[in-house]
This record gives sequence, C-alpha cells and structure tokens, in this order.
Amino acid sequence: MNAGPSRKTPGAKPAVSRSPRRRAREFALQGLYQWRLSGNDEAAIEAHLGDVDEFDKADRDFFVKLLRGVLAQRADLQEQLQTYLDRPFGELSPIEACVLLAGAFELHNYPQTPYRVIINESIELAKGYGGTDGHKYVNGVLDKLAASLRPAEVAARRAARGRAR
Repeated sequence: MNAGPSRKTPGAKPAVSRSPRRRAREFALQGLYQWRLSGNDEAAIEAHLGDVDEFDKADRDFFVKLLRGVLAQRADLQEQLQTYLDRPFGELSPIEACVLLAGAFELHNYPQTPYRVIINESIELAKGYGGTDGHKYVNGVLDKLAASLRPAEVAARRAARGRAR
C-alpha cells in the first residue's frame, strides 16, 4: 500500500483535496492492512504511520479511535459482517476485509455520521486501494449491514428517494 501521496504524471488530473477525516480513514485502512498482514499491534502501527508524510493533515483523533476501535471490536464486527458475506471472512482480500471492518465499526459507533457517508467513504477506499470490483462488494455488504443496524435511518432515506421520483 502506498502510504503517501501519489506521484503526479504528465497529463494527470490534479489531486482531489481530501478532508482530514478522509485522510484519517486512509491511514486507518493502511494500519489495519499492516495489522492483518504482519500482526503488528496498534502502537507499532501508530508509530510507523506517524512518520509518514501527510499524516499531519489527517484527523489524528479520528484515526486513533478508528484503528483502536476496529482492533478492539474485530471479533464482533467480523461476526456481524459474516451474515452478509458469500464466503468466510478469512477468504476476503485483505483490503476489502479491512474496509468492511472499518465501515462496520463506523456504522456501529458513529450514529451522528449518516450511513450513506460511511458507505460512500468505504467505497472510495475500496476503489482506491482494492481490487477492480471490490468496491461493489463493499457497497453491497455495508448496505445490508446498515439496514440491520440503522433501520429507521435507512427506511427514511428510501422513503425520501421514493418521493423524489
């Protein structure tokens, strides 16, 4: 995984400005990926990522809460996600697995953040770091999880979309 900004190539579109919270999600994904592949603990991950360029532009508090929260709740999060998976959690690609864990954690622990924002951010992470169609899988799984965890919010959004048509 690339821990820093991408290099500019001639003719490439200018980089999109990312919010501190999006950057925090990216760094949390990188930390979760590191944990998943190497087994590093949160202290080692935080120390490593703290040295990366651009880390000072991230929402550091949100990054820490996301990384530590996912690691602390991973067994429960995996169990809840498994209901909506078509294969065992351990068979998912490391990126999609980490994106799903982070998205599930946010759906559980950040009710003030609209579920569509969490899902859209997860999709963007999967597009940026995952396999070709991994974002579609992430979208489907988190959409089903959101309907289970936040039924009133999901129903209200669906009703509003139905009236808008």
